[in-house]
Amino acid sequence: MNTPGIIILAAGLGTRFIRAGGLGNKLLAPQENQQPLLALTLQHAQASGLPVLLVTRPEYHAILALAEQYQVPVITVASAGSGESIAAAVRETRTWSGWLIQPGDMAWVTAQDHQRVASLLTAGAQQVRLCWDQLPGHPVGFAARYGDALSQLTGDNGARTLLHPAILQKISAHAGVIRDADIPATTNRS
Repeated sequence: MNTPGIIILAAGLGTRFIRAGGLGNKLLAPQENQQPLLALTLQHAQASGLPVLLVTRPEYHAILALAEQYQVPVITVASAGSGESIAAAVRETRTWSGWLIQPGDMAWVTAQDHQRVASLLTAGAQQVRLCWDQLPGHPVGFAARYGDALSQLTGDNGARTLLHPAILQKISAHAGVIRDADIPATTNRS
């Protein structure tokens, strides 16, 4: 496939959300429109026109059902951290020309955000990251040459260890690219 694709990470345990007083799986928390948080993330990713792969845990039956409802391909991993989830997803999608990595709880990243990152990767950028007010956001894009390194990630640091300031192309975007749903109150706004 001659296009980058989007990896959506949904295999976390949500420990920060629970520590902050949240109940249940934050990815299933209803928003103002009563859709689960993850449904909004999937809708934006699909609207980009890019291939999408969701990574979740085998026991997350409601998330698997949501992926089926939206017809999003999914792999399951009993993940010990985001690095392991990314590695499994990259191994599954080696035909992609690059990867946009996004946590599943970032429902405010738009289809246009994905398209901006993908188009820079397609034009030859090696690493791309959306930012807002100098704060690093998502998705983070990696060109195909990072496939081997991404497929060997472990732990919970994700792919940040691969980012190189001299190579990373930062793009100014909106506040939604840094918006986090680890605090229960933030999951109830759309």
